Amino acid sequence: MSKMHPRPDSLPIPADPISPIPPSPDTHSRTGSLRPESLLHNQDKKPPMPEIVQVGDPVLHEPAQEVEPGEIRSARIQKIIDDMIKVMREAPGVGLAAPQIGIPLQIIVLEDTKEYISYHQEDVTKAQDRCPFDLLVILNPKLEKKGNRTALFFEGCLSVDGFGAVVERHLQVEVTGLDHDGKPVKVDASGWQARILQHECDHLDGTIYVDKMVPRTFRTARNSNQPLAFGCPKLGVR
Repeated sequence: MSKMHPRPDSLPIPADPISPIPPSPDTHSRTGSLRPESLLHNQDKKPPMPEIVQVGDPVLHEPAQEVEPGEIRSARIQKIIDDMIKVMREAPGVGLAAPQIGIPLQIIVLEDTKEYISYHQEDVTKAQDRCPFDLLVILNPKLEKKGNRTALFFEGCLSVDGFGAVVERHLQVEVTGLDHDGKPVKVDASGWQARILQHECDHLDGTIYVDKMVPRTFRTARNSNQPLAFGCPKLGVR
């Protein structure tokens, strides 16, 4: 089957939920090898960014702790938030939870852009109901699933580098919490943004997507366009 017209059950894997940019010889994940240009500028002596923790580290499999509201505007918490945003964008990904950089706190950041979305086929992003949204920073998020409608799509994770699997997620969610200034925030999300929020909030419960994946759909990114095994559910809205 042509890659330009994939079957509904062989849509490509987006990475964290999802690296927004398909892998190429001159890009890498935070756990991969250095880009050539990083060698040319290694004398800049910029403070190193945190590494993305990989599956198997206990911090990814244990519940994260709430951030004390009075501590949110402290230099320590603000630096964690800044580091998370930088790591997410550098990876690049569309979401990141604090445990993914080794910090067991309930903080998530997420962002999706027109540029990221443009790297994927239009029919795929339309099926996923994927739209750009501005940077969100949410501390101590509480997620509530809305309605009964769900969707099955591939997703991946920067902490399970190079793999993906089908996960069933609710189409609509409401998330409440605190923003980077400690002010209340509420997000009503649908489609792909709702998926990202569910994925990142799962991290705060010590859950990664492979704990929820549809059996026999786990695969490498290289095999993302291969058809699903016989008996696997079709991708899309249920």
